[in-house]
Amino acid sequence: MNKTAKTGNRNFIQFLIHFIAWGLVFVLPFIIFDKDPDFNIMDKMSHHAVWVLSLLIVFYTNYFVLIAKILFNRKIGKFIVYNVILVLSVALVIHFWQEATMHHPMPHHNKFPPQGLPFGISFLLRDISTLLVIIGLSVSVKMTGKWYKTEVERQEEEKKHTEAELINLRQQLNPHFLFNTLNNIYALIAISPEKAQNSMLELSKLLRYVLYENNENFVSVDHELNFIHNYVELMRIRLNADVDLRIEINIEQTGKMVAPLLFIALIENAFKHGISPSSPSFIHIDIHELNSKQLTCTIRNSYFPKADTDQSGSGIGLENLRRRLEILYPHKHIIRTEKEGDTFISELIIPLNNQEES
Repeated sequence: MNKTAKTGNRNFIQFLIHFIAWGLVFVLPFIIFDKDPDFNIMDKMSHHAVWVLSLLIVFYTNYFVLIAKILFNRKIGKFIVYNVILVLSVALVIHFWQEATMHHPMPHHNKFPPQGLPFGISFLLRDISTLLVIIGLSVSVKMTGKWYKTEVERQEEEKKHTEAELINLRQQLNPHFLFNTLNNIYALIAISPEKAQNSMLELSKLLRYVLYENNENFVSVDHELNFIHNYVELMRIRLNADVDLRIEINIEQTGKMVAPLLFIALIENAFKHGISPSSPSFIHIDIHELNSKQLTCTIRNSYFPKADTDQSGSGIGLENLRRRLEILYPHKHIIRTEKEGDTFISELIIPLNNQEES
């Protein structure tokens, strides 16, 4: 639904609420009034209609004019003066109209008017008090509506900002992924040109996914895991016999969705820090379902930290990952990294979304 349609629906709902509320104001007194055989029903209806009309005038003069153009511009003194004039004018018009047209006073309780005040003055004060309450109600409704509108606009702006940030994070991830992979292929050229050539073919398949198939915030679990498997196999090409590389994927769910390229940051990190050119190394990757509602990736690798001067990857992958998780799975994900002796362990757990939820 576009913004214009949403605004139209919201305006219609507001109109309907106002219409029903004023309809109740007009009808309820005829339901709850005491029976008075001396009081003509037409007098009662005309009196009440004028009274409701006066409430409408005060309410909507404030709602559409005084609050929006004066109070919201912080001209409080001017707002008070205009309302004093408005209330006195309307109350006096009602008073003189009743004096001129009503043949009988409206039914009233024995305690009204208060002792010591003329009957007409007492009802005039009552009318003024009610109109002041209506002004307060109008201010409350208008300010609530303004707050709601401001909150909706804030949320829409925040949503646009978040979407723009996600696009920016994905744009950062693509060259970062390409940079790391090309580094690995570059290392292969001197060792085995044939392997390097095969790696370029595999890389083209991975880039097709990275560049064209993951533009949405969520993708199919099958596609994402197939990409991870192909990436690991591409990395395997340049490994020597001293590296123990294992990947186990155990997923039974179909039709589930996950955010793309989240696990790859941890896997890249494992290849970066987990392989030594001169010592036995290992990388063990385990991806499986957790309670059929979550996807967990656990990576254990030998730990050979790079020197501070090594800028390969520059650490942007993990920073990118944490921020994307905060946006896509707020308070719904678990990410942890820790070192146990010579082993580095990283784990990421994210929810499995249904296709209609994504």
